[in-house]
Amino acid sequence: MLRYRPSFATAFSASSRVVLPAATLLVWGAVAFSAVTWGLRWSATGNAPSNATTAAQALPDVDVSAAARSLGAAPVQAVAAPTLASRFQLQGVMAGGPDAGAALIAVDGKPAKPYRVGAVVADGMVLQSAQGRRVTLGAAIDGPQALVLELPAKK
Repeated sequence: MLRYRPSFATAFSASSRVVLPAATLLVWGAVAFSAVTWGLRWSATGNAPSNATTAAQALPDVDVSAAARSLGAAPVQAVAAPTLASRFQLQGVMAGGPDAGAALIAVDGKPAKPYRVGAVVADGMVLQSAQGRRVTLGAAIDGPQALVLELPAKK
């Protein structure tokens, strides 16, 4: 006895009854979407404002400092430029006469370095003299003194 076996052609034709209309509907949907999109683009005029310009015109002016205060921000104070004396910290002196001696000076919070009398300490400031617990700095070795540094009092 022979049994009936469906062939590939009959199985394909049965599934094509569902697939073919679905594919057709999908293609025509894409065509309709494309036509509507292009139609809207062509119908738009250049006189209509875009969303970006409308949104920019609708925003009110905001007082930034008032908004910051309402959020708890502390008022910002301008940071004063460091004074000349605050840049230098004298940590040691070795006196050796009128034109001799050395000093241990920290500049701008960096580690202290030794400087001899006549050496440039920083930004054109020259160590002019080292006497006892004090040193003088100026623009030149024999020029007027611009700054006098003293060792802190002993504890």
